[in-house]
Amino acid sequence: MFKTTTTTTFLAMATSFSLLFFWVQFSLLFSSPPKSYYHSLYNSISDNASVSHHLYTLTRRPHVAGSQANAKAAAYVLSILSSCNIQAHITSYNVFLTYPASRSLNLRRSAPDPPITFDLRQEIYDGDPYADVADEVLPTFHGYAKSGTVAGPVVYVNYGRVEDYATLKEMGVNVTGTVVLARYGQIFRGDIVRNAFEAGAIGTLVYTDRKDYGGGGGGAKWFPDDKWMPPSGVQVGSVYTGTGDPTTPGWASSEGCERLSVEEVEKTGDVPLIPSLPISAADGETILRSLGGKVAKEDWQGSEDAPTYRIGPGPGIVNLNYTGKEVIETIQNVIGVIEGAEEPDRFVILGNHRDAWTFGAVDPNSGTAALLEVAQRLGKLQKSGWKPRRTIIFCNWDAEEYGLIGSTEWIEENREILASRAIAYLNVDIAVQAAGFYASATPQLDELIKQATQLVQDPDNSSQTIYEQWIGSSNSPKIGRLGGGGSDYKAFVQHIGVPAADITFGKGYPVYHSMYDDYVWMEKFGDPMFHRHVAVASVWGLIALRLADDKFLPFDYQSYAIELQKSATDLEAEISHKGINLSPLFKSINELSEAAIKINNQKKKIEEDKGWTSMWITDHAKVRELNDRLMMAERAFTDSEGLFRNTWQKHLIYGPSKYNDYGSKSFPGIDDAIEKAEKAESKKTAESWQLVQHEVWRVARAIKHASLVLNGELT
Repeated sequence: MFKTTTTTTFLAMATSFSLLFFWVQFSLLFSSPPKSYYHSLYNSISDNASVSHHLYTLTRRPHVAGSQANAKAAAYVLSILSSCNIQAHITSYNVFLTYPASRSLNLRRSAPDPPITFDLRQEIYDGDPYADVADEVLPTFHGYAKSGTVAGPVVYVNYGRVEDYATLKEMGVNVTGTVVLARYGQIFRGDIVRNAFEAGAIGTLVYTDRKDYGGGGGGAKWFPDDKWMPPSGVQVGSVYTGTGDPTTPGWASSEGCERLSVEEVEKTGDVPLIPSLPISAADGETILRSLGGKVAKEDWQGSEDAPTYRIGPGPGIVNLNYTGKEVIETIQNVIGVIEGAEEPDRFVILGNHRDAWTFGAVDPNSGTAALLEVAQRLGKLQKSGWKPRRTIIFCNWDAEEYGLIGSTEWIEENREILASRAIAYLNVDIAVQAAGFYASATPQLDELIKQATQLVQDPDNSSQTIYEQWIGSSNSPKIGRLGGGGSDYKAFVQHIGVPAADITFGKGYPVYHSMYDDYVWMEKFGDPMFHRHVAVASVWGLIALRLADDKFLPFDYQSYAIELQKSATDLEAEISHKGINLSPLFKSINELSEAAIKINNQKKKIEEDKGWTSMWITDHAKVRELNDRLMMAERAFTDSEGLFRNTWQKHLIYGPSKYNDYGSKSFPGIDDAIEKAEKAESKKTAESWQLVQHEVWRVARAIKHASLVLNGELT
C-alpha cells in the first residue's frame, strides 16, 4: 500500500513538473513576439542626425592614443553605451608608444640651387573651423620610427615594394648608403621602411604622390574645395610590423607586467632599424626635381603636370633627423555588454577603434559613430521587450593605429575565455569613405553578409538594395579575406581562430591619416546626409542580430570548402613542377566539404523532428551541441606552433603577405616555405623543397581537424 502510494505520488509530481515545464516554455514562446519581429524593427529606428552628432563630438579635437583628448572620447563612448541600457566599463592597459620629440629635413641641391630646409607642416586653410585646435595635431611622424640622423644621396624607389627594388637592380642602381624616397600606396608603410633597410638604405622618406591622392594634377582642386589631399598634406602612421604592444609579445600589458627592453624589441625585427619620415606631395616633388640619373619607367611617373621622375642616386642629398619620445602610456578600451537571455556564455562581438592620428572623421570615427548607432538601436529594441539569445559585446578599441594594440592586449588577456565562447567578431574600422559597399570575411560568414545586404536599401540609390549595388553586373559579390593586418580583426582570426567580418563603404579616401580627415571633409565629400553611416549600421546590426538570435548559428562551411578548393588549385598551378604532393590537401578539403554537408543535414533533421513531443530540453541540447561544432571549427584552422616566420600568428589558412602586412595570403606558411625554397634554388644551395611539403601536410591536418570538429565524432 505504501509503495503504491509513493509511486502514485511520484508520478503525479512528475506529471505536474512536465505540465509546469510545458507551460513555462509555452509562455516564453507566446508571451512576446519572435526574434524575427524585432529584427524587422531594427532598420526602421535609424537616426542619421544622431550618427552625425556622434561623429561631430568625437572629432572636435585630435585624439591620438594616450592623449587626454582620447580619454575624453572614451568617456563619451562609455556614456552613450550606458544611456542605451548597456552595461559598460573601461579596461585600461599600460603600453609602449612613441611620439615625435624633434625632426628636421634638409635638401642640398646642385649649384646654383640653394639648399632647402623643409618646414614639415600641414597648412591650415582659410575658414578652417579647426584652426583653434590645429596646434594639438602632433608634428608629422611615423609611430615607432627609429631615432637618428642620416645624410645621403636620394634614390627614388616608386612604392618601395620588393619588385621595385628588383627593377632598380636590373637598371644597375645601387641603393646601399642612400636615403630612399618612396610614394605611399600599394603596401603597408612599415614594409616600405623594412624593404628599404634590407636593400641597404640608411633612411626612408615616404610621400603622398598627387597622382594617387591629389586628383592627378592638371589644375585639380583639393580640400576644402574638393576631396583631394592638399599639397602640404601628410599621411602619418605606424611603421611597426608586429601586433600589439611591442614590449609584451604574447601577453597583456597590465600594470606591473613583464616587459621587453627597447633593445630587445629592436631584436625582434618588428620595429625599423633606420630613421624614416612621412612628407607631403609638395616636398616629395621638390626632392624629385633634385634627382638625376635614369628616367623612371612610365608607370613610376607622377601626374600630368608633375616633374619627370628620375631615379638618382642624387645629386640631391638629404639630411634627415628624427628623435622620438618613448613612453609607457595608458590606453582605454570601452567594453559594453548586452547579456544573452538563453546562452549568456556565447559572445557575438562588435568592434571599432577610437584613436586617430589627427581628427579621424573617416578613420576611425565614422566606424565609432556607426557602432554607437547600432548600440542605440539595440537599446530601443530592449525597451520594446527584445532580449538576445546570446550575449552581444561592444568593443571600442584604443591604440589601433600604433599596431592593433588595444584589441590585441584584450584578446591576449582574455584568450582562453574568448577561444571557448566567442562566436564571431564583426569589425568596422572605417564605416564610410565613399560610395560602394565592400566586405571581407572568413568564408563561413559569406552567405550571412549577403543576406543582410539584401535587407538594406542602397543609400545612394533608393531603387535597389545594397546587395544589388554590390553585385553590379556580376553574379555574385566579391568578398575579401582577412589574412592581412589592416585592422582589429587580426588577433581574433590569426591568433585565436574566431570567425570574423569587416565591412565599409568606399575605398581609398585621399586625405587618409592627415589633419584634413575631419568632420568638414566627411560632411562635404564622404557622406553629406550620413545615409551611408546609417546603412553600415543597418548591415552591421542585422548580421549581429542573426548571430545572436538565430537558433542555429548561420555559418556555411560549404563556402569555406569551395574557397579552399580554389586556393589549393591555384597553389597546384604554382608548384606543379616541383614534385610536391598536394593530394593530402585536396583530400582534407573534400572531407571538409562532406562534413559541411553533413552538419547542414543535421540542422534540417532537428528542425523536422521538432514537435510538441520533443519537449524542449533534448532539442535545446542538440542545438547547443551542433552550434558548438560550428563555433569551434574555425579554431581548428590554427596551429599552436604558428607560422615559422611569426609564431604569434596561428592561422594556417589566412595570413598577411610577407612583404605587405595589409595584403591577405592563403596558406601563408606554404607561401613562406616556397619563397625560402626558391631563394635556395637561386643561390644553388642544397636546400630542398621538403619544408614546402611539410607545410602542405600541416595545412591538410588543420583542415582535417576542422572536419572532425564539424562531425563531432571521435575517430
